[in-house]
Amino acid sequence: MPDMFSTTGMPYADGRILQHAAGGVGVITFNNPDKRNAMSLEMWEGFGMALTALRDDDDVRVVILRGAGGKAFVSGADISQFEKARHNAAASEEYARRSAAQRALLADYPKPTIACIDGYCLGGGMQVAMLADIRLASHGSQFGIPAAKLGIAYGYDGLRHLVSLVGPSWARLLMYTGMRIDAAEALRIGLVERVFPVDELWGETMMIAETVSQNAPLAIKAAKITITQVLEDESRRDMEAVKAIGNACMDSEDFREGRQAFMEKRKPQFRGR
Repeated sequence: MPDMFSTTGMPYADGRILQHAAGGVGVITFNNPDKRNAMSLEMWEGFGMALTALRDDDDVRVVILRGAGGKAFVSGADISQFEKARHNAAASEEYARRSAAQRALLADYPKPTIACIDGYCLGGGMQVAMLADIRLASHGSQFGIPAAKLGIAYGYDGLRHLVSLVGPSWARLLMYTGMRIDAAEALRIGLVERVFPVDELWGETMMIAETVSQNAPLAIKAAKITITQVLEDESRRDMEAVKAIGNACMDSEDFREGRQAFMEKRKPQFRGR
């Protein structure tokens, strides 16, 4: 998947996490191709730093997550760390605690996120992909959660997202068997939104990202907040947050610009305020 981002980027975790931004689009690359981008604790922490940097960059309006090497998005957790870091319940809880902040950061990310998946997307990689807003994949990608083959409990948050995407029956089939499914099956059951030939995946991902980056940021934020609340149990919904972002949209300069551009038959220039 050659492109302008492949050899550049701000490095974290000894270069195993790369971050780059251009033209309103931020990109985070999982760059551990020798291990098919398996996630170590250091990579989780570097991932959090990259997410924070792009979150705080006002020029960035959408963030793409991708894997380096053409073999995997993220193939799971780095199993070589398990003997030291996840060998029993107490150690596993500490491991989860050290990566929980990064997962929470992505789950509550204020900007749209897109997972660009080429190759293996397994275990912890599925969790990263499911936390993104949108999942795009190449035809050759494979998906699965092999927790039952390793004796691992996958955890509430990961399964909540899986069930919300594919429903409880497919979640059970995937979890009980540890099976892998191909991109066509993932598309059919709702695990991914679009599938492309591998040589078209990056271009199509960028086209979608650029479209998002040119739309009104407050309107997108309103959609993101409202959809999140739709998925909450009714008793836990924050309808005040929905109302507040709705009012912010309707009172914004961008709404005036959108109306004016429509009347003048020109492309709007949104500023996020």
